[in-house]
Amino acid sequence: MMMQYMKELEQEPFDPDEFVERLAWRTVADSRNEGTGHFDPVLLHETFLQAIKDLQLLQERQQKKCERLEIMCREEENGHWQQISQLQDRNKASVSMFQELDERINYVATKVIHLGDQLESVNTPRSRAVEAQKLMNHFAEFLSPGPLLAEVFTDKTQIDEAADIIQKLHLIAQELPSGKFEKAKKKIAAKYDEIERSLIEEFVKAHRSDDKGRMKEIATILSHFKGYPQCIDAFIEQSQMGAFTGKDVFHDVIPLCEKNFSVMTEVFSNPDQVMAKFVLNIYHLKLQKYIVTSLSDRSDTDRYLKNLYDLYSRTVKLSNDLSHFQMGNDNMYLSKLTMNIFQKYLDSYISVETKCLKEKSAAVLHRYYECKNHQKKQIQTGGFQDLRRDLQAVIGTRANFNIAQIENYGGETFLSEEVAIALLQESKLAFRRCELLSRQSDMPGNALQIFEILLHYLMAEHLDYALELGLQSVPIPENKTQPQISFFDVLRQCNAIIHLLEKQFIDSLVPLVISTPKHGDCLQKKKYLLEQIEFKLDTGLDRSINAIVGWVKIYLQTEQKKTDFKPETDVDTLASPACLAVVQYVRSMVERIRDSLDGKNVEALMMEFGARFHRVIYEHLQQFQYNSAGAMCVICDVNEYRKCVKEFKVPLVNTLFDTLHALCNLLLVKPENLKQVCTGDQLAGLDRSILLNFIQLRSDYKTQKLSVSLKGLAT
Repeated sequence: MMMQYMKELEQEPFDPDEFVERLAWRTVADSRNEGTGHFDPVLLHETFLQAIKDLQLLQERQQKKCERLEIMCREEENGHWQQISQLQDRNKASVSMFQELDERINYVATKVIHLGDQLESVNTPRSRAVEAQKLMNHFAEFLSPGPLLAEVFTDKTQIDEAADIIQKLHLIAQELPSGKFEKAKKKIAAKYDEIERSLIEEFVKAHRSDDKGRMKEIATILSHFKGYPQCIDAFIEQSQMGAFTGKDVFHDVIPLCEKNFSVMTEVFSNPDQVMAKFVLNIYHLKLQKYIVTSLSDRSDTDRYLKNLYDLYSRTVKLSNDLSHFQMGNDNMYLSKLTMNIFQKYLDSYISVETKCLKEKSAAVLHRYYECKNHQKKQIQTGGFQDLRRDLQAVIGTRANFNIAQIENYGGETFLSEEVAIALLQESKLAFRRCELLSRQSDMPGNALQIFEILLHYLMAEHLDYALELGLQSVPIPENKTQPQISFFDVLRQCNAIIHLLEKQFIDSLVPLVISTPKHGDCLQKKKYLLEQIEFKLDTGLDRSINAIVGWVKIYLQTEQKKTDFKPETDVDTLASPACLAVVQYVRSMVERIRDSLDGKNVEALMMEFGARFHRVIYEHLQQFQYNSAGAMCVICDVNEYRKCVKEFKVPLVNTLFDTLHALCNLLLVKPENLKQVCTGDQLAGLDRSILLNFIQLRSDYKTQKLSVSLKGLAT
């Protein structure tokens, strides 16, 4: 049972209640198995007593076992503490010994250093004396007549040692006086040059065999010789040999530099200086020759400028790409190389540019006028010419024949957006070249020169000339033939060209002159020319509107019959043929005006056109008398005019014709209703004299004695 109790007690977790229950259950189960079948409390009591005794015995055993283990643990702990104490003592002894050893090592080291210094102080003079003796022996050989017999100078495998000796002898020889040492100095100089040449030749061989180690050794030796630059030159010559075989020199530069820069870094002690000379050789011998050949022909200035722009931009880009290589402390080195090549071309650039731009602009205009079979002529402008035109118009109207010679060139405007675009494109290219090829200080002035040429050929020679022709082609007012106004086409094309000019001004010119006094000059020149153009456009529009309304006036005077508004018999109340013809013509003019202008300009011109058209119709209607049938006809005419002017899309003009329609109603209403109509909303604001003048146009004005009934209205 003791083992059974141990198993149960060692279970995790241990539950004492469950332990008691299992003990009781086993006791009851055993009694039942014996066949009694009855619960025996005495047996259960005895079982519990026995279990308690067993557990007490088990506790005593475990207690003794724990005490024994604790004694063993304390003994082992004491043993470990003793070991730790011994180890600490040994560690203290070791530290003390280490300190003693360190002090002894320092003492020995000091002695060694002192001994080394003493040995060096003895050995250095000795080695120098040995070297001096060696040099003296070699110098003595140079003093003796005949060839050199020393193996170091005859054996080519000892050239490095020979180079060291001859370099030192050469320095010594420089300090010796002439006279008895003259022959020796010459022999030393000759051997110096011979060894120097041999080293350079061997350097070239090593370069060809790609032996960078040997190249570095020779370069280090030659760095003490006068011929060291020749070594660098030989390296550059060998490195660039076979390069630049293609047509495009620029294409080969960067790969060649990248390939050789790594070799320079490995071989030379001063790779940045070698790289600077390497690039200098490329710029002066390769690029310059290529550029001079490309720019030698100036017979075609346009091609010359394109080549100059292309070559300079590619050279600048090449310099920027090469800037990541180390080439010394001069940050402007590559820029200076570029300027050395292009200086003479850049100095004369703007004179070539302006000459080319003038020639090309003149050629564009010449081809255009030649295509139109037109010979440009001198145009007289000014107040006298305008006065002459006005006098011709007045005389022609009074004398009933046309003495003014108006030439409209078949509706040709002699303006071309294609020509303008061509001129603007040429100047755009010129501005682009100006930005790249001009000095920073000269750029605003050069840009202004290009802009002045553009203004001269585009604005003065083309647009202003076409405007003058357009002004002269506008028919005189009060012409009997229906005027064909080509000036509206001139206006439309002018607007398009000016918009193109403004865009180029902002995009191409302003960045070149901004924040300089030339910016103000450019703005002033543009403003002056545009004001002149605007004045002439206004003059042309004024003449065009006068021609239109003048023809309307003459046409209505000649085609409108008195019987249209005072028929003898009943007629259909339709708009008169004269009215319909006028409306059709005016509508066509409105459509052309809207095609030619935009924005507020359309509204302003339509308002002026509408006001003048209203004045002509108003004055025309006052030339007739109207009976009731004629009043219906005139109202039909006015309705047609109202429909027409609605296309003007100007509220004020609509109001004018609505008021005219209301005035025409005075010709139709019954006499007794006149006062009521006159005080209506549409007519209440008009001057009473206007109302009376219209009422007097009634055919029944006198018969109905309307003047008497309207006396109150007159006051």
